[in-house]
Amino acid sequence: MSLKQLKDVTYFKLNNEINIPVNGAIPLAKDKEAITAFFKENVQPNRFTAETYMDKLNWLVKEEYLEAEFLALYSPEFITVLRKELAAFEFHFDSFMAAYKFYNQYAMKNNDGSLYLEDFEDRVLMNALYMADGSEKLAHDLAFAMINRRYQPATPTFLNAGRKRRGEFVSCFLLQLTDDMNSIGRTINSALQLSKNGGGVGLNLTNLRAAGAPIKGYDGVAAGVVPVMKLFEDSFSYANQLGQRQGAGVVYLSIFHPDIMQFLSTKKENADEKIRVKTLSLGVTVPDKFYELVKKGETMYLFEPYFVEKHYGKPFSEVDLTAEYDNMVANPDIRKTAISARELEQELSKLQQESGYPYVINVDTVNAANPIDGVISMSNLCSEILQVQTPSVLNDDQTYKTLGTDVACNLGSTNVLNMMTSADEFGSSVESMVRALTFISETSNLDTVPTVRKGNDEMHAIGLGAMGLHSFLAKNQIHYDSKEAVEFTSVYFMLLNYYTLVASNKLAVEKGSSFKTFEKSAYADGSYFDKYVSHDYFAAVSPKVQALFEGIDVPSLADWAALRETVKASGLYNSYRMAVAPNGSISYINDCSSSIHPIVNRIEERQEKKVGKIYYPAAGLSTETIPYYKSAYDTDMRAVIDVYAAATEHVDQGLSLTLFMRSTLPEGLYEWKVATNKMTTRDLSILRNYAFKKGIKTIYYVRTFTDDQEEVGANQCESCVI
Repeated sequence: MSLKQLKDVTYFKLNNEINIPVNGAIPLAKDKEAITAFFKENVQPNRFTAETYMDKLNWLVKEEYLEAEFLALYSPEFITVLRKELAAFEFHFDSFMAAYKFYNQYAMKNNDGSLYLEDFEDRVLMNALYMADGSEKLAHDLAFAMINRRYQPATPTFLNAGRKRRGEFVSCFLLQLTDDMNSIGRTINSALQLSKNGGGVGLNLTNLRAAGAPIKGYDGVAAGVVPVMKLFEDSFSYANQLGQRQGAGVVYLSIFHPDIMQFLSTKKENADEKIRVKTLSLGVTVPDKFYELVKKGETMYLFEPYFVEKHYGKPFSEVDLTAEYDNMVANPDIRKTAISARELEQELSKLQQESGYPYVINVDTVNAANPIDGVISMSNLCSEILQVQTPSVLNDDQTYKTLGTDVACNLGSTNVLNMMTSADEFGSSVESMVRALTFISETSNLDTVPTVRKGNDEMHAIGLGAMGLHSFLAKNQIHYDSKEAVEFTSVYFMLLNYYTLVASNKLAVEKGSSFKTFEKSAYADGSYFDKYVSHDYFAAVSPKVQALFEGIDVPSLADWAALRETVKASGLYNSYRMAVAPNGSISYINDCSSSIHPIVNRIEERQEKKVGKIYYPAAGLSTETIPYYKSAYDTDMRAVIDVYAAATEHVDQGLSLTLFMRSTLPEGLYEWKVATNKMTTRDLSILRNYAFKKGIKTIYYVRTFTDDQEEVGANQCESCVI
């Protein structure tokens, strides 16, 4: 029976039965029965087959399902043998959700959608062959990193690699605006082009003059940032991949910008329709000075970007506000507005409680940790990409007088659960991942936006992260909110840092070049390595965590010292190497928890469009692991912040940290809750300040589970999730 005519299937019913306890226990066996039924009733009758595997590939090339060029880099014998080795691995999905998601969203189908043209092994093989670019060893290593689910490329890469009719391999971008109409117009065009291809676009509006600012000497004529936000929202709505997907964007603004209150008001439920933005995400960049002013309860001043740029000779977003704040307050030539710091802090919390927005970028923390020469002034749609950009200068015809640099997000993720069960392959797996990500960086078609292309070509930035942390901790009977969890996270990300550096250095040697500004970086003078060579801060201490890393080559102080000298002498190919993104459906395919945050539910309920509800039991859920699978909504967010802080120490970019709150907080979770257990703006303020003190770079959504079982601020981003 064709996929178009499926009926009387049993797998949805079997899957739904896991949500019905039997004698007080979760009937997890029903999910295994659902997998068996899914393959019997859905997959097996509708597979495309051929006499040999090469016959199948040749037909797929002839019918223009696959590109011919990447396959021609390998002998038919090699491809056939590697496919047989993948088959011998006997891969199987561990949950119905994983199998359903793969075949529904990722497996290539024929033109009318009636047949599956590939299985998981085929999609893995196409990714490996494509990203290895002719190297048989790398293709083999990548194939087994993916079939073992140690490595997961980002959705755009995994979905499109090798396909003839495909989208782009990256789908998340960062663009900055300068304070002139040409820049606004050119960036709208860039956003249209990127959104047309399915891209989520981050935009920095901090440099735009505020409402009422002068233009060419005339007072009170600038309209401010809100009308520009509306222009971009309309652009994303228009460029929506022929109606298949809503365009997505996020706009960032400095908390010291005079339009900050109007900016935040655009997301309020009762906002006037003239200013309300419905689909655009909001983010604020927050210097250390703001936290200081709030703590002291002082008046704060908002500075007009036009006058700041006129005085300092550089865009507002590149001025160190914490260092220059007092000078700017005292300078009569810089127009400014007074506001209560605590009033603004409360508005921030109110909006986060109401909508989940804005994202928060602790911009001084970001730049203090940034090893690359230049200023980071914004992030992306999921707040984990933090890279230096340089501004462009435009002519009146919108051609480039000076071509600046912007950012394309090129992401992949390790699966903690499976990386830790392949101890002897940890370092070699990471090297394969770095090579794969670098290949995607070098081959992505970014010609439609020259600034993104230039930034990508010069900096070779990638972002390798992690998923499945909670799954791993539960399997090893470690509570997420424990010291052992923090300790494990620190060592794991230290290892990722070390081995991505080793791999990037090898690439620099092989290619005979480093990223463009390497000589001005903290890598070139060796200062980046100081914390790793001065004291063994990041080694496992507790016996339990030490045992987890048994068999893995954990670098010593001497190893770090040797790496420092090697990098100083021969460079790094990738300017940025690591970033921890949120996860979408791909974490289900990996049968693990999303990203590095706690699970939301032991049995997660997903509404799948036309088919109804599908239930997903947490990876490895059993009688033994149930006590270690506490919901994020019942976890002290300070414990989550502690875990993210441990990882942040080693990640050169950012991590998408979501705060999970309940409208009615669990009894005794937060010691300051005495009079009421209802969540208040004060709770969010305390947690944001705790995150700041712990060195957290960014806060993504604040996700609230309400008393009527609804979620406010649930992740809507589909563009740059892994």
